[in-house]
Amino acid sequence: MTAKKTILLILFLIVGFLFINHLYQIVFKKPVFARIIFFGDSITQAGVKRNGYVTIVANTLKQEYPNHNLEVIGAGISGNKVTDLQARLQKDVLAKNPTHVVIYIGINDVWHFYAFDNVTGTDAKVFEQGLRDMIQQIRDSGAEVSLCTPSVIGEKPDSKAEVNQLLKKYADISRNVAKTSGVHLCDLRIAFEEYLRTNNKKMSYQGILTSDGVHLNDQGNRFVADVILKHLRPLLTEREKLEQQKNLEDSGI
Repeated sequence: MTAKKTILLILFLIVGFLFINHLYQIVFKKPVFARIIFFGDSITQAGVKRNGYVTIVANTLKQEYPNHNLEVIGAGISGNKVTDLQARLQKDVLAKNPTHVVIYIGINDVWHFYAFDNVTGTDAKVFEQGLRDMIQQIRDSGAEVSLCTPSVIGEKPDSKAEVNQLLKKYADISRNVAKTSGVHLCDLRIAFEEYLRTNNKKMSYQGILTSDGVHLNDQGNRFVADVILKHLRPLLTEREKLEQQKNLEDSGI
């Protein structure tokens, strides 16, 4: 067999395999039960690592819903603030047709007022409007929104430091936006405060749930995953009930 014929045969086999695989996906693959996108900054970017909170959530939900086609996607980028999320919402979230979007943002919007060169934080009104804009677009797409409060900058929840007090204010903004927009609130800030008051007796700046006062260590990733799983389970249960009801109606029962 000549080299040309060999190449053509290989190309034919590749095309045939791709076609059969595509046909199999159409005919046999289960429809997506839930596609959950985690949208955020470096905490979420790191969350897709082996011990990251996104990975823990994904593995746990797939074990709990073995008969459902459930997808979990991390869409975090280091340094992002609310305006950055707005800019990439279409490409990184809406284009993937999610059923649920978990927004975890706000730390850099505050932290960048106090740390790092050549960057600044986000004005409170801009932060609030950015959240509302994203929520509206996501809801218009048909997906459910879960808005997380920003967690911590330093693990002293009752610190009088200006950066901590401002982060508390931005957490309040997130709570108000969730309430007035009618979306789900996942209050990570409250969860962190309650845990750290009990488990950070020495009032350390870092080392309990974070490696540097902001970014999650292994325990922090497990903690956030547990809080988010507790938040998501009722939403998925409700979705499962609606899906079952729809199947009954479609079958005429």
